[in-house]
Amino acid sequence: MDCLFCKIAAGEIPSKKLFEDDTLLAFYDIDPQAPVHFLVIPKTHISGADAITPENSAIVAHIYEVIAQLAGQLGLTGGFRVVSNCGADAGQSVPHLHFHVLAGRSLAWPPG
Repeated sequence: MDCLFCKIAAGEIPSKKLFEDDTLLAFYDIDPQAPVHFLVIPKTHISGADAITPENSAIVAHIYEVIAQLAGQLGLTGGFRVVSNCGADAGQSVPHLHFHVLAGRSLAWPPG
């Protein structure tokens, strides 16, 4: 499979890792849109939020648990935003489920 995030998860492409366990990887975004901007991805390929099923949905709960843990470790006491784009019209540029975590400044609403 020629998936950028699968290659990053496998260590074939370097990343600035923030967290890693058997099921997921968190790393800093190479084009940050906020003072704190990292991604959390499952190591197993899931194409996007529209591909979450009863068989793979536990990974999403684990991702949010890790996001909460990392937010605490990074001192994101002012809040943070979690974004998962699904499909081209939503701006998903890599067809692998991923969650952007943005913080460190006031984030406008609505986005984009």
